[in-house]
Amino acid sequence: MMTHCQTAGRKVHLVNLDPAAENFEYEPTIDIRELITLEDVMEELDYGPNGGLIYCLEFLMNNVDWLEEEIGSFDDDYLIIDCPGQIELYTHFPIMRRLCETLGRLNMSVCGVYCLESQFIEDKSKYFSGVLSAMSAMVNLEIPHINVMTKMDLIEGDYGNRPIEEEEDDDEDDAETAAEKKRRRQKRRRRLMEKAMTDREMDRYLEPDPMLMTEEADTVLNGEQPSARSLKFQALNQAIVQLIDDYSMVRFIPLNITDEDSVEYVLSHVDNSMQYGEDLEPKEPDDVPEYE
Repeated sequence: MMTHCQTAGRKVHLVNLDPAAENFEYEPTIDIRELITLEDVMEELDYGPNGGLIYCLEFLMNNVDWLEEEIGSFDDDYLIIDCPGQIELYTHFPIMRRLCETLGRLNMSVCGVYCLESQFIEDKSKYFSGVLSAMSAMVNLEIPHINVMTKMDLIEGDYGNRPIEEEEDDDEDDAETAAEKKRRRQKRRRRLMEKAMTDREMDRYLEPDPMLMTEEADTVLNGEQPSARSLKFQALNQAIVQLIDDYSMVRFIPLNITDEDSVEYVLSHVDNSMQYGEDLEPKEPDDVPEYE
């Protein structure tokens, strides 16, 4: 995303608010590790990783003047804020909401971006856990919000843009007949085709279809008499299905980082959500060519 913004001529800066971060492809312009690090907290206060992370973010908000001073010089620039991934910071504690309120007081337009990896769709329970987490974060943060399904380039089929490749014949392999080679290619192609998702199937995950959870429960039972525990899980699943169906708040935008159009599509949703650019003053180009 940083590369795409810079290529488009947009002034963009990376802000790191993850005190446990180690490596960045781009050097952060603002870095919480200059204020506090998770390693120091764990060493000095004998906290675990989760407790230490919460302490670091609370320390940041108790010293929010530091953040306001750091951000103050980038009024009209685009800031990509990299936040910790621990979901409890967004669903169980008011820390991130306080951060959003602070940015709002600085007259900054904010858009939350919740990222869910495409591999989650391999396990429907994990997928719907991600859907509920996204919904909870949307409600708690109270800011413009979009949900992105990342790593779509890892999915076979049209969404991942990964074509099924044919294996080339090896003319030097005399031990394998032409018929055997053909059967081997057909078997491989069939296996990949079975793995690939159709557009309609993928749409059920991009716009969460609650019936996916019901179908999963039916598949597990497979006609067997449900146990008392299974009945409880069925009731829980039904409640989750009803919750998702009633609110219909979550929709995922697919992101394939190898596709420029996909990156631009996600960025356009972010811009639209926070109405980026509407208040910007026209600027002269940095380098104006001189003509004789």
